[in-house]
Amino acid sequence: MASLQITGKELRAIGFPEGPVISVTMALVKKQFKHGKKEEVMELLKKVLAAPVEYENDAVFALIAEKLLPKKNTEGAEISLNNQGIPFSIFGSANIEEGAMHQMYMAAKLPVAVAGALMPDAHAGYGLPIGGVLAVKNAVIPYGVGVDIGCRMCMSLFDIPATELAKKESFFVRELGEATLFGSGAQYKEAEEHEVMDNPLFYEMPLLKNLHGRAWKQLGTSGSGNHFVEFGEVEITSKDEILGVEPGTYLGLLSHSGSRGLGAQIAGYYTRLAISKRRLAQEAKNLAWLTMDEEEGIEYWLAMNLAGEYAKACHDIIHRKIARQIGRKPIRIVENHHNFAWKEMVNGEELIVHRKGATPAGKNVLGIIPGSMTAAGYIVKGKGETTSLDSASHGAGRKMSRSNAMKSITQDAMNHELKKHGVKLLGGGLDEAPFAYKDIDLVMKSQEALVDIVGKFTPKIVKMAGTSPKPWMKD
Repeated sequence: MASLQITGKELRAIGFPEGPVISVTMALVKKQFKHGKKEEVMELLKKVLAAPVEYENDAVFALIAEKLLPKKNTEGAEISLNNQGIPFSIFGSANIEEGAMHQMYMAAKLPVAVAGALMPDAHAGYGLPIGGVLAVKNAVIPYGVGVDIGCRMCMSLFDIPATELAKKESFFVRELGEATLFGSGAQYKEAEEHEVMDNPLFYEMPLLKNLHGRAWKQLGTSGSGNHFVEFGEVEITSKDEILGVEPGTYLGLLSHSGSRGLGAQIAGYYTRLAISKRRLAQEAKNLAWLTMDEEEGIEYWLAMNLAGEYAKACHDIIHRKIARQIGRKPIRIVENHHNFAWKEMVNGEELIVHRKGATPAGKNVLGIIPGSMTAAGYIVKGKGETTSLDSASHGAGRKMSRSNAMKSITQDAMNHELKKHGVKLLGGGLDEAPFAYKDIDLVMKSQEALVDIVGKFTPKIVKMAGTSPKPWMKD
């Protein structure tokens, strides 16, 4: 069997810069992935390219990451963190892991930090913890937003009995399969049409110009990991004037995904720039920021917002396709970002509020908080609680890393859980098994002061990426 070889031309085609990193990568692939599949290795390399800071200490990819990261700025003093740190609110602290707490305390020490909060679904991530909310002055933190910029929820409610899901299961299974593609590298051969691809920023910013073609082919796709599209039963027990839906049981279509490769490339590029411009202590460097007074900060802000529009467009296309096939228009659509930054007024001052894995929950603002592939999700209405910076959790939150889930959960156990809840799963791996997630009802109880529940979604047919992460992939 011939050993795997990847050429410099192939590396440049996916965005690798000219320089020593090309030869280093070619040598590493030849050594570490001698008999690997090219498409899988190329997807791994794309991940390293998008966010090399995440692979600095990786046993396999550290050398590539080192070559991709900007050289450390030796000029100027290291920026000092505030010893005390700003105070921040914690919701559901009993079920939040120490790693997430530590990351939030670190973020609270940034000299640009003004206010913060930690949601009950929080767990450790890169930079700001997932479930972390941080308001800063005149600055934006790329890893305070996250790699999947504009990751969001979207729910369409149809005035169709949910019992149709069981009666016409094969029809709904087929529609999920045809409406979108799953997988980190998934893309269409023929691009979808959507006005977001005509945004002038794609032609004005060199980074975005280089990403335009692939982004167009990924428009309407759903990615991997915890992203999904699913049908389920929506129960509205009483009429809410903001939701505007009569009490009853409806067929619901719920999707969860973000800005795909476009957002990952934007996040990686501007994180590298931020780290090169702000000398922070090693454990805080992923919290490096760009100011809104400098060109790079303004560029990131524009690119981030475009990625958010792109993520919304992906959901719009999926829901439009399925509504057309069902032959009915939705009676209500509810949607929200949960990896984003907003300019908001906090205590009379305009700040930039980062919600990394957190749902906007301003007064009367609607949102979706999902559970797991078997656990209920909720339509919620924000209470505008200032101590949470108008935020709530973005889901149940992981209690088990992907690698731990793969090691400790059996396929038989997952099949039993699916059968118990009457859920048909299309794709999905053990890393996304229900046991890997916190109890959504405990999470909701921890944030009763933040949101009101106005609807309940029970999943019935769930479509996710079918390939589980390889052992060497990051959690």
